[in-house]
Amino acid sequence: MSRQLLFYSKAVPVSSQKHGDLSVKTGGDFAFARSVNSVPLTTVEFRRATSEYAVVFAGSDEAVMPVAILGAESDQNLFVKEDGSWGGGYVPAFVRRYPFVFSGNDDGTTFTLCVDDSFGGCNREGRGERLFDADGARTKYLETVLNFVKEYQTQFLRTRAFCARLKELDLLEPMQAQFTRPDGRRSNLTGFMTVNRAKLKELDDQVLATMAKNDELELIYLHLQSMQNFGPMLQRIGAKPVAEAPAEGDAPPAEGEGDGAPPIH
Repeated sequence: MSRQLLFYSKAVPVSSQKHGDLSVKTGGDFAFARSVNSVPLTTVEFRRATSEYAVVFAGSDEAVMPVAILGAESDQNLFVKEDGSWGGGYVPAFVRRYPFVFSGNDDGTTFTLCVDDSFGGCNREGRGERLFDADGARTKYLETVLNFVKEYQTQFLRTRAFCARLKELDLLEPMQAQFTRPDGRRSNLTGFMTVNRAKLKELDDQVLATMAKNDELELIYLHLQSMQNFGPMLQRIGAKPVAEAPAEGDAPPAEGEGDGAPPIH
């Protein structure tokens, strides 16, 4: 399943004909995300997400997106507790958007709101919020959902432009995170990319100035700083990262480096 769908399995267009009597009960149960080890992020989420998750990049070509690492195995989410509650402070917007999603046409000019009919919170017993009223008109809840998904799509496109810029500047490189399991075995977490700090430092001054003005440098430093969150995540399963010597020219930034960039709104 594509990264834009992940835990969606039966997304169908929302309509008063098909969903006139449908209610959706969401809340604190995130069991649907239990088997995904990463979810996409938009850049507007970086300030909150990077304080808690390791944020890297995944995908290929124009499909590269930032993702929050949630587990050390392909089908493991260490932030979903046994009772289905979220075991972290910030819930990514991709997760909060579920069970709704936009489906676009081939040229990306038209979008249709869809709902995953397989979601356990979808019901016709009146539990949760109705999508349509008795006259078939959109409820306030559905309007709120539509506005949220529209805003998500806007931020998604802005994030793709940021990732395209990183690829254009050849700043992304494959990453491999090694960790030691409680039984002493070593494992690798692969399939992701990070910004190469050495290449970043080699960029032309004018390019760096433009990136600072566009908040791109701030986003990059937030991403790089978030790498320290691998350790706390691995501690959830009693594992620990394998220490690696920093590459030449890849020392951490001096205290305060990158400060002063405009905040992301």
